[in-house]
Amino acid sequence: MLIRRSSDIREFEVTDHGLYLGRRKLLALGAAALAAAVASKAAAAPLTGVIEGPFGTSEPLTSKIAATHYNNFTELGFHKDDPAENADRFPPLRPWTVEIGGECAKPGRIGIEDLIRPHALEERIYRMRCVETWSMVVPWIGVPLGDALRQFEPTSRAKFVEFTSVHAPNILPGQKTDLLPWPYVEALRIDEAMHPLTLLAVGLYGEDLPVQNGAPLRLVVPWKYGFKGAKSIVRIRFTETRPHTTWNDLQPDEYGFYANVNPAVDHVRWSQANERRIGEFRRRPTLPFNGYADQVAGLYAGQDLRRDF
Repeated sequence: MLIRRSSDIREFEVTDHGLYLGRRKLLALGAAALAAAVASKAAAAPLTGVIEGPFGTSEPLTSKIAATHYNNFTELGFHKDDPAENADRFPPLRPWTVEIGGECAKPGRIGIEDLIRPHALEERIYRMRCVETWSMVVPWIGVPLGDALRQFEPTSRAKFVEFTSVHAPNILPGQKTDLLPWPYVEALRIDEAMHPLTLLAVGLYGEDLPVQNGAPLRLVVPWKYGFKGAKSIVRIRFTETRPHTTWNDLQPDEYGFYANVNPAVDHVRWSQANERRIGEFRRRPTLPFNGYADQVAGLYAGQDLRRDF
C-alpha cells in the first residue's frame, strides 16, 4: 500500500484539510518508529541529577515517538521524517566544542561538558510551536542560556547573540544541496538570550538529546517559532549589530527576525490564529507569545509587533 508522505503536501494544506491525512501520518510514524525506539532504548543515555525547572506547563506531553520522528532539521533532510531516518549519519557527538567569541571579555573554545557543568540541569516542559501551525509539548532538559553565557563576560557592546550550527556537508545530506545557505545561523537580542525562559538544551524525555532534535546542544526559546531554535551549535558570538540569520535573509516576508508567536500576524500563506497539537485532531486558538506573555511581553514594550514580527 502506498502511503503519501506528508512532506509532499505543504504543512498548511495538511492542517487545514488533512485531519485524515494527519491521522495516517501519525499512524505511519508510530509503526515506523516503534522498532527504532525499541532498538535504541538500550543505547539511550539517561540524564541523572536533573531538577524541575521554575517554568513549565501541566499540559499533556506529546508522545516521545512523535517528538523524535516528526522534526525540522534541514541539515538531515527537508522532509519531517528525514532527520530521524538520517540521524545515524552523524558522527559520535563527543567530544563537542563550542567557539565563544565576539563582544566578550573571555572568548575561547569550550567543551560542552565544561559549558554546562557549572549549572544544574533543569527539566522544562515547554510548548513549542512551528510556523506551519502545528505544535508540541516537550520536556526539554538543559541550563538557562543566560547562566551559561555570563561566564564569558559579554561587554556593554553586546546587543545580540548569534548561534551557528554545524557545517559538515560530507556527512549531512541536507547540506549537500543549495536549498539553504549553509551553515544555519540564528540570533537573539541579548535580553532575550539572557531571559530565564531561554534554554540551552542537552536532553529530552530524561535522556541525552537525540540527533534529530539537535544534539548535542540546541537552543530552545519557547515563546518564539521553532526555526529560532538553532541545533547542533558549534559557535556562539556576541555582536553589537543585528546578525544576518538564515530564514530571515532568505524569506524576510515569511520569517521575521523576532519570530514571536503572535496570532494577530498571519503568515503570508496561512493564518496563525490557531494551531493543532501533534497527536490531536482538533484545533485550538494560538496564544500570544505561545502562552508565555506574562513572562516575556515586557521585553517588547513600545515595539510594534506587527512590524517587528
